[in-house]
Amino acid sequence: MLTRSFARPLLAAPVLVLALGLAACGSDDSGSASDDAGSSTPPSSASSSSSAPASTDAAGACTYTPDGTQAQVTPPPADPSVTGDVKVTMDTSVGEFHATLDAGKTPCTVSSFVSLADQGYFDGTTCHRMTTSGIYVLQCGDPTGTGTGGPGYSFADELSGKETYGPGTLAMANAGPNTNGSQFFIVYGDSPLPPQYTVFGTVDDATVSLIEDVAKDGTTPPQDGAPNTPVDIKTVTTD
Repeated sequence: MLTRSFARPLLAAPVLVLALGLAACGSDDSGSASDDAGSSTPPSSASSSSSAPASTDAAGACTYTPDGTQAQVTPPPADPSVTGDVKVTMDTSVGEFHATLDAGKTPCTVSSFVSLADQGYFDGTTCHRMTTSGIYVLQCGDPTGTGTGGPGYSFADELSGKETYGPGTLAMANAGPNTNGSQFFIVYGDSPLPPQYTVFGTVDDATVSLIEDVAKDGTTPPQDGAPNTPVDIKTVTTD
């Protein structure tokens, strides 16, 4: 699964548990991916929390649960702070990434992302993982750059069970069910991942093109590792 790092289980340390190694908020580089659909493990993140409550309670409030690690930020409010489409600009070392977040379908995920961005959590971080075989993703959102970092809380998945991961998809990495934190991945090529990663938005074609250019320069180690052309996030702003 995509965990905070790719579940190397790509995200062996919060690995992209992208069954190919996408682990977003988990804590493993080695094996947070629940399935392996290719040579890469899903995006994963190394989260220490094995499960979290449903994303919203009966009143529609979000639940953000301390994950046992040191808190890095103030948790988002229980009441989703945003609605509708949210525009995001990530100023990176390879150009601007432009995204549109869907708070209508994934209110708790988008509220968390916006809260982290507003607190400067993503500023000065590096996208620590890229996969160039099997699945095609760039994973970011870990200030430690190891795939094991997170904000100090986790929250539940917001899934329909019909998620697909084509070019332009913006989704959460995780270390297993309901272990979302801060790690996310951007898909730049069709990736056969299971519908286990919350899709909370999209990026535009120009952003996909920038990431494709980075992928052409390869990774270390090959196919699943740090991009040889560093992708450093300078700031993340929301409209």
